[in-house]
Amino acid sequence: MNDLLKSIEAAPNPNIPELSAGDAVSVHVKITEGNRERIQVFKGTVLYVTQNGNDATFSVRRIASNGIGVERTFLLRSPRIDKVVIERHSKVRRARLYYLRERTGKKARLKQKFS
Repeated sequence: MNDLLKSIEAAPNPNIPELSAGDAVSVHVKITEGNRERIQVFKGTVLYVTQNGNDATFSVRRIASNGIGVERTFLLRSPRIDKVVIERHSKVRRARLYYLRERTGKKARLKQKFS
């Protein structure tokens, strides 16, 4: 049974580094429009990462125009993700940063982790 599950499992995407909550990232996603394909960048803060094998995901939140928050969830093993660039690591004390949803401006800042 275990061999059967491993044969169905998708290969990990080598362009995605180890992520953790609080990281400021830019995710480069391949978008198909008609017969053309382009890369769209989604910059924001990682809210959470789930490690569920084939269903592993990470969620990124950014502030769009007019202060509206936009969250997007990506599959870690998706071939649609071209690359993920970690711009900075932040010091957080919890695994899921849902409290950032209610905060805007300076209250939504996270302290940078220096290592």
